[in-house]
Amino acid sequence: MAKRNFDEWLATFTDNINSYTYYVDFEGVYANAQLFKRELALMQTLIGSKNIREEFKDLVTDYPEVIKCIPILLALRDTVIAVTDEDGRKDYDFKKMNYSLEDYCDFMEKTGLFALLANHVVSNLYDLAGLGINIGLSSNGRKNRGGHQMEDLVEGYIEKAGFVKGKTYFKEMYLTEIEEKWGYDLSNISAEGTSTKRFDFVVKPEGSDNVYVCECNCYSSGGSKLNETARSFKTIALEAEGIPNVYFVWFTDGEGWKSARRNLKETFDVLEDIYNINDMENDIINKVFI
Repeated sequence: MAKRNFDEWLATFTDNINSYTYYVDFEGVYANAQLFKRELALMQTLIGSKNIREEFKDLVTDYPEVIKCIPILLALRDTVIAVTDEDGRKDYDFKKMNYSLEDYCDFMEKTGLFALLANHVVSNLYDLAGLGINIGLSSNGRKNRGGHQMEDLVEGYIEKAGFVKGKTYFKEMYLTEIEEKWGYDLSNISAEGTSTKRFDFVVKPEGSDNVYVCECNCYSSGGSKLNETARSFKTIALEAEGIPNVYFVWFTDGEGWKSARRNLKETFDVLEDIYNINDMENDIINKVFI
């Protein structure tokens, strides 16, 4: 492969890898909405109540499980909610009541839930809590979903190139598993067996003696983590050089690298197989995994 220009390569880094499901995980929303469908339907009977406190006590007495839906009405997925006021702290359990029914009535009143129900502010609790609030909570999970987006993207390109999971490529594989499966000696990378390194992907093309151990990540902002990652992968690149038929491949991208370009360049200078999303769009998978 022709020598690449680092600055030109870095200029092709992207500022966005958000997938269609990044913004709201509707599959998760629907699943979470179903968890309390019955309890929300029971709580629904209190909407417009003229005697909300007494009717709530009657409802909980007849159907104690109804309290399970209360946290979601407050946009929480916790089953225990802690509150503190001038009377001290209480940790309300919404799986099984741990205070008196009057205390739970106080909770409903002081949090505003009684007013929400009695004043007919909403007409359908399932639409509000089951769907609306769960959509909001799903949007709060974007950071967690974002951490897996680069892995999902790389995996998509690997599969698009014709590799099959469990046959010609493997996800999250430890060094020891690679050694056991194909007989490679990876002691250079494992520090003579003292390291338990796990790679995001391992690609083993059919009919080839080569194995490709891959890492992938994307950083939208800078920080010390980037410098640490670049140094770590530079070390792995150098350690893998002396192992026949074993190649270390790093897929990375993101605007964050522009503030950590020096460390990235140091790795770029010693690791031939370092690629970004633009490279994958230009079919680098088929060119490298042979």
